[in-house]
Amino acid sequence: MGSEAENGDQFDEFDADFLGDLIRPGDSDYDDARAVWNGMIDKHPSVIARCQDVADVIDAVEFARERDLLVAVRGGGHNAAGLGTCDDGIVINLSPMNWVNVDPDARRVRVGGGATWRDVDHATQAFGLAVPGGVVSHTGVAGLTLGGGYGHLRRAYGLTCDNLVSVDLVTADGRFLTASEDEHADLFWAVRGGGGAFGIVTAFEFEAHRIGTEVATVETWHSIEDATAAFETWRDFAETAPRTVSGEAIIWGVPEDPHFPEEHHDDPVAIITAVHSGDPEEGEDLLRPLREFGSPLFDFSGRTRYLDLQQGFDPFFPAQEHRYYQGSVYLDSLDDEVIADLLDRAETRPDPRVLYYVWNLGGAIADVPEHATAFSGREHPYLLAIDGKWDDPAEDDAVLEWARSFQRDMQVHSPGESYRNFPGLGEGEGGETQRTPARDETDDRIVEVKGQYDPTNVFSRNHGATPSESARTDGGADDE
Repeated sequence: MGSEAENGDQFDEFDADFLGDLIRPGDSDYDDARAVWNGMIDKHPSVIARCQDVADVIDAVEFARERDLLVAVRGGGHNAAGLGTCDDGIVINLSPMNWVNVDPDARRVRVGGGATWRDVDHATQAFGLAVPGGVVSHTGVAGLTLGGGYGHLRRAYGLTCDNLVSVDLVTADGRFLTASEDEHADLFWAVRGGGGAFGIVTAFEFEAHRIGTEVATVETWHSIEDATAAFETWRDFAETAPRTVSGEAIIWGVPEDPHFPEEHHDDPVAIITAVHSGDPEEGEDLLRPLREFGSPLFDFSGRTRYLDLQQGFDPFFPAQEHRYYQGSVYLDSLDDEVIADLLDRAETRPDPRVLYYVWNLGGAIADVPEHATAFSGREHPYLLAIDGKWDDPAEDDAVLEWARSFQRDMQVHSPGESYRNFPGLGEGEGGETQRTPARDETDDRIVEVKGQYDPTNVFSRNHGATPSESARTDGGADDE
């Protein structure tokens, strides 16, 4: 990039027209600004551009492209693989763009590219509305949506990306586009589950749903000795439950938290959960069989505010305080053999805070045809997700090997594929899954769209989509 003086002049020129903040090594807030959710990610970008508006995003993209800088795009910074930051390049940080505008009559919600689900929930719940989001509220809207988006409302209203109406986006060559079913439809197809490799989304427009402000839930914690019966009971209930019910069966350790008796801290437990997205009274009746199962150690079931549901697990996954890993495997079924293999891992977890859980899928997720969006995996009935959480760097190898070997071994029960938002650490080994013809077809089209909108791979740190060699050579197709 030239001499230090030349670089300083370039940054000074950039800063002169930039409304937001440019943060560089040596600045007092640099270390705070470069930190992301996963504490094991330790990157040192050359500059962090905290964008205030679309013009800032365009300026940052053009600055990076003209100087051939590595680009990382940060929304909520919650990506466990650390894709929202980089060494030496530029981080285009949209977190100041966290505005949310709600049209309650039209049930439309426009959301800035730097917003989190806490921002969206706060704004929509004032009107009894919700956009299907994640299960931890400090997750970024952008990352979750672009990778698909599983949450508590998934079976009733589909993936987050299924509720997307349009996006505003800055392309690799600095153009500002709106993509929807009616304009730039190929790009709109790609951003619904294909990741963030096609441009920087500065605004999302969603359809919202009237769910009220209170939902019925079940959350019972059982001793590990009752895990088999708990998982089987949850499975039997989930397989016949209406699509208004979404839930999880979880293996975890009792947190060291004042809500739990100290004598139970770190004890392995099986947790069964369910959320009903309709009338709370009807939901309580419907969910009662799950709540009445066994003799739980703890029972947090009942009616709860949707806002509290969305934020319930936030304290256990704080930003920057722990080391995290997220991997996944879709499952063909949850028969007794699969449950036995899942529970064999309960006692071998390398840290009590390591957890894994099974989500039931189907419902509205499967209503959307497989190739209607870039999301792959709609036909699968279950997803196994593995969340590593630990503190000591000396434990890295043990935790990662445990998680990766777990994924590999569960492949015998898997149709192949993993969830794009839980890709491991992007290391390409240990967490890889089989390929399927459906996924291959989707990925081929993703590469085609990538080549049209980002032929030189400016956005290279987003779920690994790369343009074809011909696209690189041709410079991409012209687009009106």
